Amino acid sequence: MELSLLDKLSGTLANAATVTLGTGLGLMLRGRLPERMARIMVQGVGLTTLFIGFSMAGALGKAKGGAIDGVVLGLIALVLGGLLGEWWRIEEALEGIGEKIKRAVRGGGSFTEGFVAASLLFCVGPMTLLGSIQNGLTGDPSILLLKATLDGLSAIALTSSFGVGVGFSVLVILGYQGGIALLAGTLSQVLPNPAQDPRVLLVTGVGGLMVLGVGINLLGLTKVRVGSFLPALLLAPLVWALANWLS
Repeated sequence: MELSLLDKLSGTLANAATVTLGTGLGLMLRGRLPERMARIMVQGVGLTTLFIGFSMAGALGKAKGGAIDGVVLGLIALVLGGLLGEWWRIEEALEGIGEKIKRAVRGGGSFTEGFVAASLLFCVGPMTLLGSIQNGLTGDPSILLLKATLDGLSAIALTSSFGVGVGFSVLVILGYQGGIALLAGTLSQVLPNPAQDPRVLLVTGVGGLMVLGVGINLLGLTKVRVGSFLPALLLAPLVWALANWLS
């Protein structure tokens, strides 16, 4: 039986709804908590984000491009992506767009950091890819519903720290997750086993390193320009393909 558009996108729409709801709850809490409670909440989110980042970054140990280890490939992708990001001034461009949107919606907090942090946490990882392909091929949203629950809870904590920018990650969820679900038939031929595909593992690992940067920023240890590293996500599979070809 032919799946309807709603069947294919059911998990993605649920995910967008939970993040929207989480953002609304986070905005209600924002500014209503004593400073010490708000600070400990941010630190809790920061520590959890570090754990998620470390877990995702571990995928680099499972990826290989020919004879080259995944950690080396991830480092190359991250450094080249960071250099491109600085050359293109992605961080500044995102901040400029974020300030305009923040003024338009009269939002507070760090719009750009919230948007980038939430988009990375919610959209980079095997659960996104596997869940979207499953939903698009069979109409089964079970993986994405689990992800939606986790993302909704994370959105509450992130919004209380960063503000309304977290909610705009819904646009990325709809575009990225929804696009994968609609293209699931084609992707299942290119990536017959996404959970073990080295390209997926490499993107997940590089994304995990960037998520670690988000956690470091939340804890105030230093300022990692996470936005500048975004090109690394696109470069990772290209670096793998080049290494595989050279080997």
